[in-house]
Amino acid sequence: MLNSEMSNRIKLTIIKTGESIELDQRRVQIRENKNGLMALSYVAPIFEAMGLEDFFDNIDSSGKLTMNIGGTGDVNVNFRGIVEGREKNFSKNIDHKILLLEEPKCHRSAEYVPIKRSSKFRPRGKISK
Repeated sequence: MLNSEMSNRIKLTIIKTGESIELDQRRVQIRENKNGLMALSYVAPIFEAMGLEDFFDNIDSSGKLTMNIGGTGDVNVNFRGIVEGREKNFSKNIDHKILLLEEPKCHRSAEYVPIKRSSKFRPRGKISK
């Protein structure tokens, strides 16, 4: 895919309702930890940040979303919450929000612990028939 074909927007869509919001990529930094939790740090004018809060106002903390970065394709994510950013060097009309998302994890069979299904119970005496 050529750079000219890629968008500079990140589109988040609620799977249940089909509602979507687009964020400017230049205002977003994405970080991910080893557990699959992503933090989208969004620095924007207050009215845009309020729009982000309004969009996620009616979603519970495990809401299902799709995220499309630059038109590269939808990725399923779970919504985990919005956190107020702590940046102090911004002017009064700029706000900092951190959007927490988590990639759904499909466990490998090797990650499951085999359960031993034998009992150590031994009856005392004889069992009548």
